[in-house]
Amino acid sequence: MSNYDRIYSIVSQIPSGKVATYGQIAELAQLYGQARLVGYALRRLDPRSPVPWHRVINAKGEISYSALRRGNDYQQRSLLEAEGIEFNRQGKIDLQVYLWRSSVR
Repeated sequence: MSNYDRIYSIVSQIPSGKVATYGQIAELAQLYGQARLVGYALRRLDPRSPVPWHRVINAKGEISYSALRRGNDYQQRSLLEAEGIEFNRQGKIDLQVYLWRSSVR
C-alpha cells in the first residue's frame, strides 16, 4: 500500500462532524513528522472524491488556505459547516470539541 493510499484509508474513517489534523493523520499512517505529505496527498484528490479530505485541518484548528487549491478552501469551510462544525470569529475550530479520537493503530 502506498503512503497516499494509507493516508486516504485513514482519512476515510473520520466521521461526519469531526476533524483531524495533518499531523494526526501522518502519525496514524506511521509517517511520523510528515504532516506536509498528508497535505500533498489530499491536494491531489478531486474535490468530489469520496475521501472526506475536507475534515483534515491544521494543528491550530484552522483551514490551511492555499492559492494552489483554487478556491477549495472555501468549499472546505462550507462542507464542515454543513456537518455542524462551528468556526469562531477568528476562523478556528475548537479541537477540544471536534477533534476525532481515532481507534486506528
